[in-house]
Amino acid sequence: MIENQDIRPVQVIGPLGEPLTLADLPSPETKRWVVRRKAEVVAAVSGGLLTLDEALARYGLTLEEFASWQRAVDRSGMHGLRVTKIQHYRDLYQRQLKY
Repeated sequence: MIENQDIRPVQVIGPLGEPLTLADLPSPETKRWVVRRKAEVVAAVSGGLLTLDEALARYGLTLEEFASWQRAVDRSGMHGLRVTKIQHYRDLYQRQLKY
């Protein structure tokens, strides 16, 4: 049956609008997580290029860490992934929820 097959896309649209394949993803040895790399991993999981479990294992991430990246992208786009702006975007989101 088709529903039992693991069908994955060959490529997805990356955070900058470019095609993103498995070969384009950050190296599994990545230690320095810049905004673009975080956004690429989130896009790969969202698009089905990687499963959540594969991404966590490949990059040594915790579920909470990945979920925070995904939440930041959903709320504020790539800008929300900037470490220096986390508190700013968190406050902005809280204010938006009030109104």
